[in-house]
Amino acid sequence: MEMTFRWYGANEEKIKLEEIRQIPAMKGIVGTLMDIPVGEVWPKERIKALKEEIEAAGLTLKVIESVNVHDDIKIGLPSRDQYIENYKQTIRNLAEFGIEVICYNFMPVFDWVKSDLDYRLEDGSSTLAYVAADIPEDPEEIIKKVENSSNEFELPGWEPERLSQVKALFEAYKDVDEAKLRENFAYFLKAIIPTCEEVGVKMAVHPDDPPYSIFGLPRIVKNREDLDWLCNVVDSPYNGITLCTGSIAEDPANDVYAIMAEFCKRDRIPFAHVRNIKFIQDKDFYEAPHKSEYGSLDMFKILKAMHDNGFDGYIRPDHGRMIWGETGRPGYGLYDRALGAVYLNGIWEALEKAN
Repeated sequence: MEMTFRWYGANEEKIKLEEIRQIPAMKGIVGTLMDIPVGEVWPKERIKALKEEIEAAGLTLKVIESVNVHDDIKIGLPSRDQYIENYKQTIRNLAEFGIEVICYNFMPVFDWVKSDLDYRLEDGSSTLAYVAADIPEDPEEIIKKVENSSNEFELPGWEPERLSQVKALFEAYKDVDEAKLRENFAYFLKAIIPTCEEVGVKMAVHPDDPPYSIFGLPRIVKNREDLDWLCNVVDSPYNGITLCTGSIAEDPANDVYAIMAEFCKRDRIPFAHVRNIKFIQDKDFYEAPHKSEYGSLDMFKILKAMHDNGFDGYIRPDHGRMIWGETGRPGYGLYDRALGAVYLNGIWEALEKAN
């Protein structure tokens, strides 16, 4: 297991690589190039510069999150083939600079949805929350709500230029149900996985967030059955999962421990986002501190399922609260994620020594 930390780049962050390097046992960065428009090839010189910057700070760059999938691929338009060719070239370019895992998703329109990016907890910290009653019926209203709460940071999956056309996007997806989206996903995977096998890069799809339909949009990476379909439709170790404990557990019907154990054992989880959530009522929740007692998930049980079933990939503490007066991109402060990383590393050390 190798602990990593998501970082958006020097021009997109308040957090410095030197600060991340000081987190005990922190090994690598989960990197990205946020300014590359979806569907375009990631240039080699930009990848090279990012890698050199990170390695100069004493960290590694083995995981990229996210190389987003163009909507034309998800919708199944004739133009998808060119976007798939671009995606394959990006995979080749990333492989040339030592990238081993690409985290991505196949969610229509929105990469993730929360009702509140500044949900206040009793200790005075703030976090992300999902309360169904607070989700507006009009998608344009949720876009405005997110933009107004973003602290002027661009949020992954909520690119303003793309979502400015949200009405057109919803119209384009109107005939795409779960069956059609799954068909288009299979088409994409069958096209790119041979390239991944050729260059040694594992694709790792992120579960839907939340893992059930909102705004009438289809969801196809939402439970154990969907993950099983994914693994079988292109049966290759290069076709994998970013198992996000917070996302998959947002539906209480999902047994996150059994899912983690099964797909680790099947060697299909090269990357994991490990965070805790606390259910408020029904499916409403907020993102809690990592320690088990503060949330609804047993983090020891999650890591034990990973450890006992041979997980040897990359892990990151995922989201964190804003604590100690910190401000920045919601969910992506330095301090609470650092605490989460150290906590998870402590559990892992105990599991290894007990074994």
